[in-house]
Amino acid sequence: MEGILIVNKPKGFTSQDVVSKVKKILNIKKAGHTGTLDPLATGVLPILIGNYTKISKYLIEHDKIYQAKIKLGEKRTTGDLEGNVIETSNVKIIDEVKIKEILKSMLGKQQQVPPMYSAIKVNGKKLYEYARAGETVAVPAREIEIYQLELIEFQEDEQILKIQVNCSKGTYIRTLCEDIAVKLGTVGFMLDLQRIQVDQFRIEKAITLEELEKQKEHIEEYLIKMETVFQNLPKINLPVAQKNLLLNGGRLKGYDSWKNGVYNIEIEGDYIGLGTVANGILKRDIIL
Repeated sequence: MEGILIVNKPKGFTSQDVVSKVKKILNIKKAGHTGTLDPLATGVLPILIGNYTKISKYLIEHDKIYQAKIKLGEKRTTGDLEGNVIETSNVKIIDEVKIKEILKSMLGKQQQVPPMYSAIKVNGKKLYEYARAGETVAVPAREIEIYQLELIEFQEDEQILKIQVNCSKGTYIRTLCEDIAVKLGTVGFMLDLQRIQVDQFRIEKAITLEELEKQKEHIEEYLIKMETVFQNLPKINLPVAQKNLLLNGGRLKGYDSWKNGVYNIEIEGDYIGLGTVANGILKRDIIL
């Protein structure tokens, strides 16, 4: 069994919990995830099954789309609902026009400091380990990009914003929520988070763990294959005579006119995986 399964991660599960659950349901030994989601978050979690774990390197850099709720007036230790309240602030009168102006001002490339309650390592130790021990450490900022940031709903009586954000890899939505609150003249935290898209993988195509249990006998209908994932890559069609040389790690010359990069590889029309061209030489990369 091989392919990519798009799971709608439930709240309260770690990403690894979902992997373990999928292994048990499908009675398989090899699986992994790409694109970690916090336990409180829900939504799109691609699960790589079988030898498809090899393609994770091509999936971790993808852009993502989230929907998040921001609760204004409270700041929490973790930046989300799990943390303790450490600051409160009165919320000034704001309207949707003002909110949309603030969101628009936050588009583009920028530096973001990851939250202390995250798994990023500094000096070999995870940030949340420092935070839980009451220790402080300098956290280097890193570049992210916000492509779109839209207001979906403003519950004025509850002081809750619902936003949708299309962003680059490495963006912390908890930090973004806090920054939005500051720009609105108050404090805030992320009340809820759902990832609705990772590159081409959409929430509409995701299966819940409960549905997976019921549909496990028809699992092939839900698995996405490599040729679909990488359908936009250029293709090289080889003759059968070159198959064994390629599969055994040999390098094929004669690709001087081809651009360096990753290619779908076919043997007389049959898809076999990915190869790379570099300086006129084709070699295997991921063959399934």
